[in-house]
Amino acid sequence: MRDKIKIIDWYIIKKYLGTFVFTMAIFTVVIVIFDISEKLDNFLETHAPVNKIIFQYYAGLVPFYLNMLSPLINFIAVIFFTAKMADQTEIVPILSGKASFNRFLRPYFLASSVIFLFSLVFNLFIIPETNQLKVDFENKYIDPVPYNSKMYTHMRLDKNTYVYIENFDNVNKLGYKFNLEKFSGDTLKEKLVADHISWDSVKKQWSFKNYTVRKINGLKETMTSGMQKDTVLDMSPSDFEVYDNVYQAMNMRELNERIRKEEIRGTGVMDNLLLEKYKRFVYPLSAYVLTLMGVSLSSRKVRGGVGLSLGIGIFLSFAYILFMQFSTMFALKGGLYPLIAVFIPNIIFGALGLYLLKKAPK
Repeated sequence: MRDKIKIIDWYIIKKYLGTFVFTMAIFTVVIVIFDISEKLDNFLETHAPVNKIIFQYYAGLVPFYLNMLSPLINFIAVIFFTAKMADQTEIVPILSGKASFNRFLRPYFLASSVIFLFSLVFNLFIIPETNQLKVDFENKYIDPVPYNSKMYTHMRLDKNTYVYIENFDNVNKLGYKFNLEKFSGDTLKEKLVADHISWDSVKKQWSFKNYTVRKINGLKETMTSGMQKDTVLDMSPSDFEVYDNVYQAMNMRELNERIRKEEIRGTGVMDNLLLEKYKRFVYPLSAYVLTLMGVSLSSRKVRGGVGLSLGIGIFLSFAYILFMQFSTMFALKGGLYPLIAVFIPNIIFGALGLYLLKKAPK
């Protein structure tokens, strides 16, 4: 057989992508119906506008869940039409025509490459924007944080400057009991204490209220105080957000900038940031891993027909998603490096896919 794409390749590619799109459409309907039944009370209780429910919440929710469930959707699509081909004895003539199983896999991986590229683009550019819509709606109408206050925050702004805020209210952009300390090596050079600190969104600067500044130069100290002082600091109200889903709504530029600042500040959220970043690049690789498993598992004609292969496929795809969640928790709570955590499911299930490939009919 020559290496160019043939009619049977186009047939498999169209079957693959067509089944994938159709399965996504079914999941979209299921997701919306189940979510409406669960969130209807919240919508009515908070008087959420219908146009925001449709064009903000569900415009963000549907892409988020389809992206999260894409391994399951992909696996179901591959197993469904491959098992159907095997049940209708379409695979046997292909393999009997001097085509190796690896050659039979080629159109599958061409189609999975299309899914991989779409998933990568969506993860890097589209999903963060739609997540912002979902997050804004959820934090206002579904699970609002009444005061959105972050308590006892220590932060490092640069190698010589440290800040401490006892309480920050992100709704009103107000901080209470604020300290700013500047060091030269291990020596304290300046300390500012303020009763209140507020954010001026127009001037993009901070305003200290009832402040005192203590400057230390060897054995000499000077004290100054005042009612108000405006200054620019390398921090913003977003640094004090307490929403659990805030990182999902950051685009890559914002995420990389937050990681850069976190390397200096060390506020304890670096693992969350790195997990979110690495997931966006690694998660789309599941298209290849689950395609290999799906084809190897369902290409043999079995007595149970499509239903048996489909049942096994659904179990394995749920196991993949569950394993991804477990590895994430190990990274956040068990000290596992985030890059290793996001790769572990693909490595384990990729090895399982190679085993199934070895056992597949040749």
